[in-house]
Amino acid sequence: MQRILIIGSGGSGKTTLARRLGDTLSVPVIHLDSHFWRSGWNPTPTPEWHARVEQLATGASWIMDGNYGGTLDLRLAACDTIIFLDIPRGLCLWRVFKRQIASLGRNRPEMPSGCPERFSWQFVEWIWTYRTRRRPDILARLHAIGSAKQVFVLTSERETQDLLDRLVNRGPSVDRTNEME
Repeated sequence: MQRILIIGSGGSGKTTLARRLGDTLSVPVIHLDSHFWRSGWNPTPTPEWHARVEQLATGASWIMDGNYGGTLDLRLAACDTIIFLDIPRGLCLWRVFKRQIASLGRNRPEMPSGCPERFSWQFVEWIWTYRTRRRPDILARLHAIGSAKQVFVLTSERETQDLLDRLVNRGPSVDRTNEME
């Protein structure tokens, strides 16, 4: 587990898991949001973004959290472990609501300067429709990978904590019991 990709809906816990795994495994964490967004919530232009993700993915070890479907194939090819946080949308929405209330108007640590927390109906809609619009494609891609990589599909806080507990107790060589079948 040297190149770990964490994907999932907004509010699924990607950033929190990435931080905790980074601390547990002593592996650098890459928050894609901090590389994609520019001050004022301006996105990085597509060609520059693809080049940036390619560069980030060349690192010897990393934990990378974020979605960004346009670079997913590149990141799937570069990683050795994939963790898909397949968390119910109600919980994701609740977490985002709490996060927005707690951080409204301030920058979160994983965001670049000039991108204060804000409310966005577009983001709420993206979370609400994630399960029907994005999840099927992600699951299909993960099934296509088969046993070439470690793939974990975690559907609850308990499963996420169980994975962290196993890593703490056993180090980076994790048994494959909670992996995708």
